[in-house]
Amino acid sequence: MTTLLTADAIQHRMDEMARDINAAYAGEPILAVCVLKGAFLFHADLVRRLVGEVAVDFIQVSSYGTEQRSSGIVQLKKDADTSFEDRNVLLVEDIVDTGQTLKHLRELFATRRPKSLRVAALLSKPTARMVEVNVDFLGFEIPNEFVVGYGLDSAEQYRNLGHIAVLGG
Repeated sequence: MTTLLTADAIQHRMDEMARDINAAYAGEPILAVCVLKGAFLFHADLVRRLVGEVAVDFIQVSSYGTEQRSSGIVQLKKDADTSFEDRNVLLVEDIVDTGQTLKHLRELFATRRPKSLRVAALLSKPTARMVEVNVDFLGFEIPNEFVVGYGLDSAEQYRNLGHIAVLGG
């Protein structure tokens, strides 16, 4: 394993992202929806940096199965418990890879009539993109490598790392 992003670099970038998010919402209430399981650490650290009224909810999707690349099939395994109608929804995602999961979620959640729908993603792999998607608040662009740590896993391992590493690197 080779370290790609240190814990300090992640925390510093999250401070910057939180400032941008706080400015964008200008004190309006936010519903921060965590995409489980990979975004759970990012979500927890990010929402603690947000000011004002912040509610949280969780969804779980799968497009990986047990493989190290996206299957292209997006499955909603757990839906949100909270209504999105007339709310400022911030979808908090760990990584945007092919873009298919994010595209699916944006389309699905737009039908729920949120006041606004924005995306915060810790990581993006632009060279892996198969569909064009918009990320409103982005932590880092990374190469098209399989990464683990800080919530991201390989067969449920390595989520507990405080940094992000290239597996096999």
